[in-house]
Amino acid sequence: MNQNIKIIAGPCVIESEELLDVVASKLVDINHKLGTNIIFKASFDKANRTSINSFRGPGMERGLQMLADVKSKYGLQLLTDIHEAWQAESTGQVVDVIQIPAFLCRQTDLLVAAAKTGKVVNIKKAQFLGGRDMKYPVEKAQDAGAKEIWLTERGNMMGYGNLVVDFRNISDMLEIVPTVIMDCTHSVQRPDAKGGKTGGDRRFVPSMALAAKAFGATGYFFEVHPTPDQGLSDAANMLELDKFEDLVKKILA
Repeated sequence: MNQNIKIIAGPCVIESEELLDVVASKLVDINHKLGTNIIFKASFDKANRTSINSFRGPGMERGLQMLADVKSKYGLQLLTDIHEAWQAESTGQVVDVIQIPAFLCRQTDLLVAAAKTGKVVNIKKAQFLGGRDMKYPVEKAQDAGAKEIWLTERGNMMGYGNLVVDFRNISDMLEIVPTVIMDCTHSVQRPDAKGGKTGGDRRFVPSMALAAKAFGATGYFFEVHPTPDQGLSDAANMLELDKFEDLVKKILA
């Protein structure tokens, strides 16, 4: 039963092989304990960082090899995001789910390329769109042959430096696709770019998850890290890895 709930977790960006091992081994342990099938997530290139000086990751070739190693060693399903259409084919050879970033969810060529891989396509709702607007990105992916499409809620812009979540978007998107995921960590961002970095407040991550559950979410997305404050991307939003199991238990309860 617990495997019917989609749970996605992992560090924001691939920082090192050691980090991937630490997180992956913990996710395997949680899967064994709770009967879940947590999908491992990490990005090989954070192409939308605020500052040109920010860490982006190891790049596609090296990053995909590191993700393939995680799958081989731990047997976890994989999710990663792409930012350009030419990345889709190679990425689809490694991962189970290709994610379309929120800012890019209306990019037709990107959606079409992801759909043509035959993999699950997870489309994150843009910060400037409502839930009902997501039928158009879904139609683009379906027209290109996508067999399974997920939608992900991650908040909307509130002024220039804040996000708010209208949980009604979950209901609206469930009328479009059967799998709607709550991005519980990106939704607590405060994208005010202080010091060239996006801020946030991880204290609210559990509340985001439980509120989404009340609104019927069928999946949950978390960026987790053993020492999030030292993380090289989204440090303020990532959940402490040692707190993740208890939160999963609450979601499943």
